[in-house]
Amino acid sequence: MSYIARRLAPGETIVYAGRFHWIQTVYAWTALVLLGIILIGIFLWLAELIRLATTEFVVTNRRVMLKTGFFQVKVEELTLGSVEGAELDQSLIGRIFGFGKLTMRGKGDTHIVFPDMAHASAFRSAVEGARIAEEAKFVTHPGPAGPVT
Repeated sequence: MSYIARRLAPGETIVYAGRFHWIQTVYAWTALVLLGIILIGIFLWLAELIRLATTEFVVTNRRVMLKTGFFQVKVEELTLGSVEGAELDQSLIGRIFGFGKLTMRGKGDTHIVFPDMAHASAFRSAVEGARIAEEAKFVTHPGPAGPVT
């Protein structure tokens, strides 16, 4: 069970869990192979694998969360109601292979900058879908009109 899943509020469920793109794992292994002869390649490989293993980003039915770190954990979150927009940054390689960097903007000066992730546009769509579903719960629909006398 993930760090975030253990800390959800009662009634809160994970709608979408983001993940890293396989290219980021290739980067770690390439650093090991090309620079492994010297100590820096092993350090880069180990640091990247730890970063990939200890970073989580999820959309729940109430908020958007990013958790980083292992010894020093940092959790950033925005409630769905405070999300005002998103910015997707994809390079040409990112468009070809399907990864990008997502920045979620909230009310005021709050924002979360997510690391490069696989299917960043699907993550953004999940945020919008969860936000619309959350707003729909508070909309009251009038019942059918009865006969006027």
